Amino acid sequence: MNLLKALATVGSMTFISRILGFVRDTLIARIFGAGLMTDAFFVAFKIPNLLRRLFAEGAFSQAFVPVLSEYKNQRRVDETHALINNVGSLLVVALLVVTFLGVIAAPVIVAISAPNYVGQADKFNITVDLLRITFPYIFFISMASLAGAVLNSYQRFFVQAFTPVWLNVSFIIAALFFAKYFERPIMVLAWAVFVGGVLQLAYQIPYLLKIGFIPRFKWNPKDAGARRILRLMGPAIFGVSIAQISLLINTVFATFLVTGSVSWLYYADRLMEFPTGILGVALGTILLPSLSKSVANKDSAEYSKLMDWGLRLTFILAAPAAVALGVLAAPLVICLFHYGKFNAHDVLMTQQALMAYSLGLLGLILVKVLAPGFYARQNIKTPVKIAIFTLVSTQLLNLIFYWFTDLKHAGLALSIGLGACLNAGLLFYHLRKAQLFIPKLGWVSFMLKLTIALVTMGLVLYFAAGNSKNWLQFNLLHRLVYMGGLVSLGAVSYFACLYLLGFRLADFKLKAAH
Repeated sequence: MNLLKALATVGSMTFISRILGFVRDTLIARIFGAGLMTDAFFVAFKIPNLLRRLFAEGAFSQAFVPVLSEYKNQRRVDETHALINNVGSLLVVALLVVTFLGVIAAPVIVAISAPNYVGQADKFNITVDLLRITFPYIFFISMASLAGAVLNSYQRFFVQAFTPVWLNVSFIIAALFFAKYFERPIMVLAWAVFVGGVLQLAYQIPYLLKIGFIPRFKWNPKDAGARRILRLMGPAIFGVSIAQISLLINTVFATFLVTGSVSWLYYADRLMEFPTGILGVALGTILLPSLSKSVANKDSAEYSKLMDWGLRLTFILAAPAAVALGVLAAPLVICLFHYGKFNAHDVLMTQQALMAYSLGLLGLILVKVLAPGFYARQNIKTPVKIAIFTLVSTQLLNLIFYWFTDLKHAGLALSIGLGACLNAGLLFYHLRKAQLFIPKLGWVSFMLKLTIALVTMGLVLYFAAGNSKNWLQFNLLHRLVYMGGLVSLGAVSYFACLYLLGFRLADFKLKAAH
């Protein structure tokens, strides 16, 4: 399979999901604004969402896919199916226990994740109610992630990439048509999360049937393959999900700031998630199975070629996204969220958070490419050490920005980005130190040409965007047309510059490892 084509497929499916995500967030901003109720919902949703990223999409897939690839390459089909059955059964039991405990212990969880809410009875109680409805999402999405990991190992990448669309559809329909039927309208968003989780799991079942790998309940906790996955999964939580842990801690800090801080960080994070999801998640998704195959085949040259390809594509696609988010922060926030109850002050505060986040976008995406390089080798020790160091460093930055600067919520966003850059830098250093990855020649010339293209695009966007205050006066159609023109102008100026400097699409075509 052509990996560039696979990346385009996964990226396009993710793009659809992200666009619907923006529609969802625009509706939430317009209907609910940025205040007590939205702060409560975002805190409640962040907890199961964090668990999803930690256990379902992060640690689980990074631990499961390399072992599954090994079984596919070196074991019989029935042994591979047995592994899926055993892992799926363990996951079901563990998730049912976690879900039950989460619903029962919702007040304790809210008190820990948002301690400042404890003294605000209305805010605390609504957050607890919301969490009890959203928490079962972790069960459905984790099972969906198991299905997606199996499908990705069989190169059905588009299925899992499209799956998040169903959550956004659930949100949009709920907000538009059912909010008015609730005494507390914000509750409709919690039920949208629950229903979205069910839809995401149900969508993948027919595709599992097609490849003949529907998991069946088989209780065998002593299975060697399942035990290996569990051993890898625990430490991997730190290795691949450090940014998410930092985001949760940031939410704790944000609850001590003025009302609206949690929401401003959420909306800025949603804009950051657009390139992170389209590129970072897509690259990680298609690279891990191929890297795992190259390791299973003991092909170090193929491994280095895959890593080099992933890193170059990350710089080419993530760096301009970071520049664009920083330069166009205010127009983007105004275009997407400045409607209804989302006022000009909310725009300014979200803009500050987005500009801070943009400084770390490249690091956030590089981590998603570099970390699979270790997990494909089932190397847990190194990324875990790096992750722990990064987590401590990020929280020290939080304290510094929180107590000694006026950055406030923007400082919390900045610490996430700087921590991600530190994480990526250390991962790269240790890959090179262990001589696991040997870069191809031409990186200095590559970076010089890339910098020229980035500066060109940044200047074009800065002067073309104009005064951000003018955007506040534009109507919806004017904003959308203007933004579409800016995005097109930025893309044309950037890729035209790269083309003139000698970059060609054919240079980035690469076949998956066999």
